[in-house]
Amino acid sequence: MRVFISGFGNIGRGFFETLIIKDAYLKSRYDELITVVGIVDSKSYEINDGTYKICGFCTLGGKNNTGKLHTDRNGLSCTEIMDMVDFDLLIEASPTNITDGGEGLKNIRHALRKGKDVITVNKGPLALAYSELDELAKENGCYLRFEGSVGGGMPMINLCNEALVGQRINSIQGIFNGTCNLILSRMDSGIPFEQALREAQQLGYAETDPTYDIKGIDSACKVAILANSIFKRKVSFSDVSVTGIDTVTAEAVEMAAEKGMVIRHIGEISKDRLEVAPRLIPKNHPLSVPGSLNKAQILTDMAGPITVSGRGAGKGETASAILSDLIWIMDRRNA
Repeated sequence: MRVFISGFGNIGRGFFETLIIKDAYLKSRYDELITVVGIVDSKSYEINDGTYKICGFCTLGGKNNTGKLHTDRNGLSCTEIMDMVDFDLLIEASPTNITDGGEGLKNIRHALRKGKDVITVNKGPLALAYSELDELAKENGCYLRFEGSVGGGMPMINLCNEALVGQRINSIQGIFNGTCNLILSRMDSGIPFEQALREAQQLGYAETDPTYDIKGIDSACKVAILANSIFKRKVSFSDVSVTGIDTVTAEAVEMAAEKGMVIRHIGEISKDRLEVAPRLIPKNHPLSVPGSLNKAQILTDMAGPITVSGRGAGKGETASAILSDLIWIMDRRNA
């Protein structure tokens, strides 16, 4: 299995490290080797081209020391670099662009049209063009997997579509952004929103520009992905009703506490509802969790409510989701 990685930031490097860590396990499970034949980041790339061969520790060390890969891109697009090497599977981990899908959407389209399987953790392409990409994968006999795009290390998409197959899923409610949950948890302790946001930034949970998180954009992308992949709705990010947590005041949190309630930023998906908004919930509610955890409650017709939780971000957590999708694909390609 020849793998091409697009995006070599925290998540891309985390997946590459995971391949090294799990090398013995993967070799024991499959006869064929898994080889990374191409890597692209925003400014540079590496490919196996006869004169250069990607080496795990050398590549990771070079990136960590210099911030770059072996060769400057010099204006080359990722799709042009993809065409320079033979590969079987694209790992798409470039930054999310919710305006037009960015380079990630172009990369996924290009790979699927070439008959390549794709695993993506990039939310933008799925939130904007899920139906198109799903059809493109089917037309070209490819697998398109994206467990890590929602919930990071918290199992959600594959749990619903595979472990719960045959059941009717009536709704999903969840906390899909750990940064928002951390901020609201800190506000429960009487800390103002601005201070809680600064703390989240200092801890590395919130970006310098926290707009995607606090405005609900990140959670809305995940709600759109779940609506399409689990409820088979043909929707995009723009169909989700979104209210961020920047509207939550200290007074509102205090009033909620007086009534035995907390405010949490909750996404809801059902046949007729797509929403992300701050909600009042009882302190003993399953979604009343502190800190940066993600948590979701899946309401099924036979098993009743099923609650899952986990870390929604982090390179190891998201890499574990990519690994599970890789194994799923290889099991079928090697059957």
